[in-house]
Amino acid sequence: MKKIGILGSTGSIGTQTLEVVRNNGDIQVLGLAAGSNIQLLEKQIREFKPELAAVMDEEKAKELAVRVRDTNTRVSQGMDGMLELAALEEMELLVTAVVGMIGIRPTVEAIQAGKNIALANKETLVTAGHLIMPLARERKVSILPVDSEHSAIFQCLHGENSQGFRKILLTASGGPFRGYDRERLAKVTLEDTLKHPNWVMGNKITVDSATLVNKGLEVMEACWLFHADLDQVQVVVQPQSVIHSMVELEDGAVLAQLGTPDMKLPIQYALYHPNRRFLPGDRLDFFALKELTFEEPDIDTFQGLAMAMEAARVGGSMPTVFNAANEQAVRKFLRREIRFLDIYDWIRSSMDRHQAVRDPSLETILEVEEDTNQWLESR
Repeated sequence: MKKIGILGSTGSIGTQTLEVVRNNGDIQVLGLAAGSNIQLLEKQIREFKPELAAVMDEEKAKELAVRVRDTNTRVSQGMDGMLELAALEEMELLVTAVVGMIGIRPTVEAIQAGKNIALANKETLVTAGHLIMPLARERKVSILPVDSEHSAIFQCLHGENSQGFRKILLTASGGPFRGYDRERLAKVTLEDTLKHPNWVMGNKITVDSATLVNKGLEVMEACWLFHADLDQVQVVVQPQSVIHSMVELEDGAVLAQLGTPDMKLPIQYALYHPNRRFLPGDRLDFFALKELTFEEPDIDTFQGLAMAMEAARVGGSMPTVFNAANEQAVRKFLRREIRFLDIYDWIRSSMDRHQAVRDPSLETILEVEEDTNQWLESR
């Protein structure tokens, strides 16, 4: 029986991971971690009976400890609790499903403890890939991608020479505003933004999909995961979200992974890799589908992708600034404090003021994040 822990168990990826666990019955959940949603976390504790539950909000952690005192689950709090969970002795694999840069330190801790990583926290590699990937190689730890696009690439390269591809074709749905110009984007609302045409995701990643920031983060993540140069990654808009990504090999062959838009497939593939097993759900019906269409991304209108590519080319600490500014802006947008197009302005101004640090340490990365957040808050 495989033993796992989940960071972000109450979020979209975390809850779907537990669905996969529930459906299969041969995975033991040793640890669950959440930010503040102790109502759902309590239900998860009572069903899956982990030995440890971690809650970032310290007051909520104390409340949860009282609520589950009739169980055998121990409750820890704050970042110390996350780090403790990441290094649980008997745990084999850690699913990192938290949103944002908060996932970096627990991921490092897990790798240092020799735990394999099912990675759904793209910000970890975007900001600290130069630290994470060498450490994983040193500790002989597998980084198994959970994002649908990176899982698709990973599946396409299975059995191939992992260095023998010519190009990664990273697909994007185009989000809810595909085809809009900036005049129309200036009028979109929060409710409009959260209506993704194909995927059911958390609010933050749904906004990132609408701005194409998410695709920019995925480009950077793909470079680290697959040892690709930035120019080897091409974004292709595939509105039906049926082709999850493709790889062009040296001989011109293009391999693609197709399927219905269901995150449980890449989650299950990461949990059981290299084996496959039955997954309940809809199957792709090509006769109902009828067509697949492709478009170039509009990077002039959806500036998130263009600025991400710029941050990647500068490198060093610039991707941290790009990511931190976006996280702060999206929080403001979700609270209706700024408009949709203001997200781009916040990222642009943050990158313009920053002098990139080459090969930043983990401490420097966290300092740059804090500096960016403080500067934006003072605006």
